[in-house]
Amino acid sequence: MVYNKDMSKIVVSGLKPSGKLHIGNYLGAIKQLVELQKKDYKRFYFIADYHALTTKYNPSEKRVEIFNMAVDALAAGIDPKKSILFIQSHIPTHNNLAWLLGTVTSSGQLGRMIEYKEKIKSGQVPNAGLLNYPILMAADILIYDADFVPVGEDQRQHLELTRDIANAFNNNFGETFQLPKALHNATPRVMSLSDPTKKMSKSTPNGCLFLSDPPKVVEKKIMSAKTDSQTSISFDPKKRPGISNLLSIYSGISGRSIEKLVKEFKGKGYAEFKKSMAKEMNDFLKPLQMKRKKLLADKKSVMKILEEGAKKAIPIAERKLAEVQKRAGLIPTPNDNRRLSGI
Repeated sequence: MVYNKDMSKIVVSGLKPSGKLHIGNYLGAIKQLVELQKKDYKRFYFIADYHALTTKYNPSEKRVEIFNMAVDALAAGIDPKKSILFIQSHIPTHNNLAWLLGTVTSSGQLGRMIEYKEKIKSGQVPNAGLLNYPILMAADILIYDADFVPVGEDQRQHLELTRDIANAFNNNFGETFQLPKALHNATPRVMSLSDPTKKMSKSTPNGCLFLSDPPKVVEKKIMSAKTDSQTSISFDPKKRPGISNLLSIYSGISGRSIEKLVKEFKGKGYAEFKKSMAKEMNDFLKPLQMKRKKLLADKKSVMKILEEGAKKAIPIAERKLAEVQKRAGLIPTPNDNRRLSGI
């Protein structure tokens, strides 16, 4: 059943391309993926382009977003020598497995997904792709026999459903999938600079720190970030969400703990704190932006990295799919020597 010959633990994660990346995306996902490259894991990182198609979009703009997501991932530190990086739609096996998993998943389970209900409530058209989103996500994970999946709070329920789907298939057809576990990010949800009661989002650009923002824009956004009427620097997300959000972001980019930052700025005001944070943010973004510029100037190299990643992922995914198909009672493909077995 297990094709992981070297027995390294496997981590799988997808990055959905939906507009420009901001610091919340980095701290909430990419930073952890980069840090996981220091550990003895086998990593499958992919650009989740199919997952980005459940809302209305412009095809030419979406194509650019998909490519830029790969560029941003590489610029932020995803190393193709350490991780297998590819585009989801380049591995058709994901969708083949998703169909099979859909046969053991009830529509009731899908309709109870919190993210689905929230999107419908916000006015999004309830298309079948949006409803079936978690099944494809399960296939993305299970096709590589993932041991771990980095998730934020908003994806916890989807991973739980993935485990339920794997269990359902195992119960029906025999042990086929292992149950992936969550790797939780220690960084709390990054909130908007202009309204710290709401999640940072590209829909409110004034409160969003984009990774591509030039230094003067970064400084302006941070200096105008909402805090409160107090003057001391302290961390209390419930009573003081504004300054607490800034401390979380500052800690995330600097590597210094929130406690250390609070001590560092004891007796100092917001202006001095924000000025220091803006400088640190620009120092952090500068090398990332320089690397991004180089990658955009050499698009062929980026595509080659993605193609090489797909070449590595495809045979692994195909072996797993062949196992699943056989257990589900299907006849293997003509190039599979086992195709007549059991007939």
